[in-house]
Amino acid sequence: MAAPLRGTRALQLTLALIKPDAVAHPLILEAVHQQILSNKFLIVRMRELLWSREDCQKFYQEHEGRFFYQRLVEFMASGPIRAYILAHMDAIQLWRTLMGPTRVFRARHVAPDSIRGSLGLTDTRNTTHGSDSVASARREIAAFFPDFSERRWYEEEEPQWRCGPVHYSPGAGTHRAAGRVARGQPGAHLPGSEDWGH
Repeated sequence: MAAPLRGTRALQLTLALIKPDAVAHPLILEAVHQQILSNKFLIVRMRELLWSREDCQKFYQEHEGRFFYQRLVEFMASGPIRAYILAHMDAIQLWRTLMGPTRVFRARHVAPDSIRGSLGLTDTRNTTHGSDSVASARREIAAFFPDFSERRWYEEEEPQWRCGPVHYSPGAGTHRAAGRVARGQPGAHLPGSEDWGH
């Protein structure tokens, strides 16, 4: 296990969701994925899933009783979603900036080039979700990736991801540290993969 370099900050993890309105349109889904890559986020994990109403209710329980709660739950259970674990320095704030304001009308005026400003439809169908704090990122990652151990990732993998090189696999849609072999792959540096920029 490589030791973290002294004087360098660890990568931060955040959960990013692409909502059913975007997943239903392959061009929009790909456009958001490309935004993630072009903004130099590392994709630690990615999965697509269909969320049950019960899972949605549990995830959004902090909003229960608010006027939009039922609409949000129904929408998020209406079709497939894509979930990511993203890594970057200050990943939480960077992803929230890239998404833009929650309210699409506001996003179109103050951040027209943001994901929500350019692709959002309504305040509910606003393309993406992102964690708003370290605590919520930890909770939300655990909800979508129950087999992912944040503690183990920071102890065993984060130094490799931070110090690089890190390679992107277009087939898997995720990054891999050069020292790690992707499951089912013959080697760490996959054909056609690109360096992240280390």
